[in-house]
Amino acid sequence: MKKILFTLTLLLSLFTLSACQSKNTIKVIATSIPHAEILNFAKPLLKEKGYELEVIVTSDYYFPNPSVALGDADANFFQHIPFLTNYNDENPAKALVVAANVHIEPIGLYANTITTLEAIPNGASVLLSNSKADHGRALNLLKDAGLITLSEDFDILSTDIDFEAVITSNPKNLDIKTNVAPDFLISAYQAKEADLYVINSNYALEGNLNPSEDSIYIESTTDNPYVNVLVTTAENLESEGIQALIEVLTSQAVKDFILATYGGSVIPA
Repeated sequence: MKKILFTLTLLLSLFTLSACQSKNTIKVIATSIPHAEILNFAKPLLKEKGYELEVIVTSDYYFPNPSVALGDADANFFQHIPFLTNYNDENPAKALVVAANVHIEPIGLYANTITTLEAIPNGASVLLSNSKADHGRALNLLKDAGLITLSEDFDILSTDIDFEAVITSNPKNLDIKTNVAPDFLISAYQAKEADLYVINSNYALEGNLNPSEDSIYIESTTDNPYVNVLVTTAENLESEGIQALIEVLTSQAVKDFILATYGGSVIPA
């Protein structure tokens, strides 16, 4: 019910803003931290270029892409490239394009009471999100942490992974579950629903966790394919407003803001 009410409220907000939007207003749907914060920092920079920025904040991962495809917003800023690829594969008639690579949010392994990898008990439960676009990334994190091994043909970017087939050893007999929406992982963590949690940094930050300090293991950002992107339609990509927004979001000023604000928990692309 809360999800339905939230979606209706967001739809009403989008309709209202659409009705009063001028041609010099760019409307972007974004998740709260860090995406909306970065956009809010960018507002005065974009205004110098003659454009107002409307930021629509959501915690929902599945509404922003259809909304942009339908023209209810000009762009969105919440997802990484594999998530977009999965959406485009499932919605070829409403496909979207990457406008700009902005930042990387390393995912981390968190626990309520366990403080080291060595202290993880046999049979520990591990909670992942139900977002298939993140499953390869989560398994790769567990592999890099030395908790599992994966088959040689494992594809980190796959959105259709057979866990039993790709996990070739699991010495701690981890019980891996994928039954929680990404935006409810923090609630699950706070409710102590599992022993371990793989959480995206944006949700960790929203839950007042510091990924670089509170995770017991965090992924490397080197050659990381999970860069977070500004997304729009192919028709909008070359518009003057979107090009101005791209210039601002990839500017040194925004990179400096990201580094200064998030202390390594969010990395400029």
